[in-house]
Amino acid sequence: MKLISLLALGLPAAVFVSCNTPKETAPRSVYPMTKKVDTVDTYHGVAVSDPYRWLENDTTQETAQWVEAQNDVTFAYLKNINYRDRVLKRLESIYNYERLGAPSREGDHYYYFKNDGLQNHSVLYRKKGINGTPEVFLDPNTFSKDGTTGLSGIFFTKDGALATYLISEGGSDWRKAVVIRTADKTIVEDSLQDIKFSGIAWKGNEGFYYSSYDKPKGSELSAKTQHHKLFYHKLGTPQSQDKLVFGGEETPRRYIGAYLTDDERFLVVSAATSTTGNELYVQDLKDPKGHLVAVVNNFDNDHEVLTNVGTRLLIHTNLNAPNNRIVVVDFSNPTPEHWKDLIPETENVMKADAAGNRIFANYMVDVKTEVKQFDFNGKLEREIELPGIGTATGFKGKPEDKELYYSFTSFTYPTTIFKYDIASGKSALYEKPKVDFNPEDYETKQVFYESKDGTKIPMFIVYKKGLELNGKNPTWLYAYGGFSVSLTPSFATSRVVWLENGGIYAQPNLRGGGEYGEKWHLAGTKLNKQNVFDDFIAAGEYLIKEKYTSSEYLAISGGSNGGLLVGATMTQRPDLAKVAFPAVGVMDMLRYHKFTAGAGWAYDYGTADDSKEMFEYLKKYSPVHALKAGVKYPATLITTADHDDRVVPAHSFKFAATLQEHHQGENPVLIRVDVKSGHSSSNLKKSLEVTADQYAFAWYNMGVVPPLAKDDM
Repeated sequence: MKLISLLALGLPAAVFVSCNTPKETAPRSVYPMTKKVDTVDTYHGVAVSDPYRWLENDTTQETAQWVEAQNDVTFAYLKNINYRDRVLKRLESIYNYERLGAPSREGDHYYYFKNDGLQNHSVLYRKKGINGTPEVFLDPNTFSKDGTTGLSGIFFTKDGALATYLISEGGSDWRKAVVIRTADKTIVEDSLQDIKFSGIAWKGNEGFYYSSYDKPKGSELSAKTQHHKLFYHKLGTPQSQDKLVFGGEETPRRYIGAYLTDDERFLVVSAATSTTGNELYVQDLKDPKGHLVAVVNNFDNDHEVLTNVGTRLLIHTNLNAPNNRIVVVDFSNPTPEHWKDLIPETENVMKADAAGNRIFANYMVDVKTEVKQFDFNGKLEREIELPGIGTATGFKGKPEDKELYYSFTSFTYPTTIFKYDIASGKSALYEKPKVDFNPEDYETKQVFYESKDGTKIPMFIVYKKGLELNGKNPTWLYAYGGFSVSLTPSFATSRVVWLENGGIYAQPNLRGGGEYGEKWHLAGTKLNKQNVFDDFIAAGEYLIKEKYTSSEYLAISGGSNGGLLVGATMTQRPDLAKVAFPAVGVMDMLRYHKFTAGAGWAYDYGTADDSKEMFEYLKKYSPVHALKAGVKYPATLITTADHDDRVVPAHSFKFAATLQEHHQGENPVLIRVDVKSGHSSSNLKKSLEVTADQYAFAWYNMGVVPPLAKDDM
């Protein structure tokens, strides 16, 4: 650590010593003793101190100096791991292969993303006809010199003549919108500014709908954003003249999205106050006197218009169907009492897309994909034969399409693109990546283990064939468990480095996720949130009991809501794992709803303002508040970024400061704050650097020298 950093803070330093590893001398390091302030909040008559409240202010020089000081400590520690650079080199080597995305037809061109290998951002290509000559259409690597500005979406007019693309700077959720003419790639007008949580919905070639918040007062990266607004932008006019369509003071909603049906007859507006449940509005744009009609006027369930056939609307919903169903209704009487089942609910969770005047229902069967093709009358035409057991996505297209392109992946099956003929139901290989990886060397198994209350939880376990179950295998346990998010089998190039060096990867599907529908989700929310932590702890105990690993060789990992998961687990069971990686986590459960769009997470978490019972429940597991003095916590590397305006870095700052204050023992407890990155890494280079640091930190603190450290690379 640079001495100047400590002096600038005017703070004394404490010393910690890391654990020894074979053939290495552990580095001695210091980290700042963070100052405390006398801040106390009262919740339902209970006083709660918040001594590191000052770290919530991300615009002060004092906070910036604290971040610099912490980073100095962390990177000094990581630099002393003599194989850290080899880990990064191997990650770069294995990533250096051509990766293509599935093509989509816009006008008379097919557009697709391609990365030559180590490009910070994938480049958008196009070709005229599926067999045409490729040309670069948009290269995000040219957006900024340091590669931290990226492309976050592109949206075409129906005829493909115009497109709007969104730009993210430094990983922020705030976007700029640029409109171009696709024929010659010329910019049509001035960029639109300050767009957030929004797509672009073109209405003909005249203009488009988008959503945003008013510019917040104070810090743009942490100030609360409350009222989303849906605007219509007429091409060629200044953004200041954009028409408010929905939201604002009259109809305050936290999240508003809009899209048009394929024939552009209907405008569909989804409005919500939280991440679960939405109102649904539809307007007939053919009717000059038309207006938004409420199809669903409450937030109790989730609804989406898949497509339309004339005035018939096909709606995907979980109303009276926790595993989802598809209903049909005429626009003249669109409310739920008139809905009729088109594809009824089954025992398996279903999502759906439309293409070629067909519905493709994607079922999750014990967390594995099955896809069925239906006509618009709900008649089953076939079950699509997939390449294997895994995850298939991308059954989406235009009504006139005769074919589509979908992706298939699993833990040992690199993401591969297939061309699908809608009429015959035949799939053909379109693009297979050439990864330095032999799937035959590895195996995947799915187990079902018991959580604390006896609930059966599925978990995938991936490892090299012939691995000895001796309790000494470095094991990476990763999960999420929230917001109805489903963790399905998928290939991660970076994971290969962990696996090929003798590691095990384990991924349980905890309650709070969406793997078994809305009932599974609700079983991990609010006053049921402890179920999620119990499920994760039970996963670790299963791996130890079955001798895949032991506590000395177990690393627990998760990001965002998964960062909360890791924070809660390591405070409740500090003995469970040797290493912990809470990434961009929600760590202060009493104040999370006071930053950016955090109030929208209340459906899952509840808030301290709801009731005394909810306050006490949250405080008990809130990672910042659950840390106890004198406890030996796992070796911990907290990761966050200065441009994370979704889960603000103050969560991680306060957790790190509290952990460093209370932790007892030799394990290092560090925080790594990336710059010009957001809720996820702003480019590939930064992503690989974070992964290399995590792998090196894990092996080092487990006392393991991975095979790659012994080879000349």
